[in-house]
Amino acid sequence: MHYKRLAAALFASVPLFAAAQSSNVQTYGVMDAAIASENNGVDGRHTVINSGNQSSSRIGFRGTEDLGGGLKAMFNIEAGVSIDTGNSDSALFGRRSVVGLEGDFGALTVGREYSPIASVAAASDVFGQGFYGSNLSAFGTNRLTRRLSNSVNYKSNSFSGFKVLAAYSAGEKTSGPSGDLKGVAAEYASGPLYVGAGYHTFTRVAGGDDKEYAVGAAYKIGDIDIKGNWMVADPEGTNNKFTQYNLGAAMGFGPGKVFVNLQQNKLETGAKGTAWAVAYSYALSKRTNLYTTYAKMDNNSLATFGLNSSSTSIAPPATKLGADPSVFNVGVRHSF
Repeated sequence: MHYKRLAAALFASVPLFAAAQSSNVQTYGVMDAAIASENNGVDGRHTVINSGNQSSSRIGFRGTEDLGGGLKAMFNIEAGVSIDTGNSDSALFGRRSVVGLEGDFGALTVGREYSPIASVAAASDVFGQGFYGSNLSAFGTNRLTRRLSNSVNYKSNSFSGFKVLAAYSAGEKTSGPSGDLKGVAAEYASGPLYVGAGYHTFTRVAGGDDKEYAVGAAYKIGDIDIKGNWMVADPEGTNNKFTQYNLGAAMGFGPGKVFVNLQQNKLETGAKGTAWAVAYSYALSKRTNLYTTYAKMDNNSLATFGLNSSSTSIAPPATKLGADPSVFNVGVRHSF
């Protein structure tokens, strides 16, 4: 029933958005599919068809209205699509759904938005939070927070290369811990250099707030991009503080580009996993490319860390400590 409602909503919206093209409304999307050979480290290798192994498949609508005096109204709604099955991969427009104002003051949005730390993590991941081995494995339950529902968000314009981001996400609970999240980030970009840092507090339990941190940097030298980050999720009242480090590089030559990334994951319990990944992308046009990836996680005897791409993940069963997952894929991505 959920998928029928999604399809009905998308098709019903098309004529409305088409009629509003004079109001600067844009339809856009990405379709990404891959053939993957996956091994969770326990059950052997299996061949599967995946959606979104470089970029999450999606369809979205965005637009602006000029209100005069440098002020604009804006909106953006974006739905994830599993191209391998045709189903929705999340809640309707769960990727992003915001409305807001833009002007000389920056941008103020309300709805479901990317968190301040998500901005830092995306800018400092050489895989663009796409290929297997990306830093998306740092987000999730007892990890960092990537998207914020019921949120009010602010992003400043750039002042001499500096930007500030702030967010408040209401937990909307009537009893117990509020479930509220508060976050801030600061970013600096000038020429080939980017540096960013973010901080979240999350009132999840009565004993105190969960804390999340991220620091990232990027630098471009000719055709070579170097990116890295350090991210921490410290849940209140538990002995499972999570830390992840990433360091990667990419080099383009002609229509091709090679990416490599080294990642380390750690828990306070002593669990530790080190992943290495390599990817190659070949552009057939400005909007279409082929890609391939190989990634492997080496877990110690206390760990079951996995590998994440933009839309899929592979990890050992929770009881299979020390298992080492790996994946190889070949895919095609088209943007419109």
